[in-house]
Amino acid sequence: MGIRVDLTFDTVNAEALAEFWKLALDYEDEPPPAPFATRAEWAASFGEPDDDEGGGAWLRDPAGAGPRLCFLDVPEPKTAKNRLHIDVRVGKGDDAWQRIRAKSAQLEAAGGRILTTVDGHHIVMSDPEGNEFCVAA
Repeated sequence: MGIRVDLTFDTVNAEALAEFWKLALDYEDEPPPAPFATRAEWAASFGEPDDDEGGGAWLRDPAGAGPRLCFLDVPEPKTAKNRLHIDVRVGKGDDAWQRIRAKSAQLEAAGGRILTTVDGHHIVMSDPEGNEFCVAA
């Protein structure tokens, strides 16, 4: 079996940030691994304390092509620019810039923020917790 890549976000609110990225990437919630019925049951299998306040959320690409995304609550805040970022690709074509602008507007309405616009090419944004990403063709 080949190597897979998961991307993990440290978060303030894992469930809310996962909702944003589901919209951004057309991803879906990943069910807990078998034989567990819930993520809480899965976490308990590691001996996690019942009073653990850290949340988590897991997303997958329904087509199976993209990486799994993990969102884990951590106590410390984001303090610097990302060293790695996601590019949300809307596809090439004559109307690519229009689709880039439409996707950016959709994500801005969902709590994202436009940071920089490079007319005709890409838009740099941040998600609701300040993680930078680009929307491009």
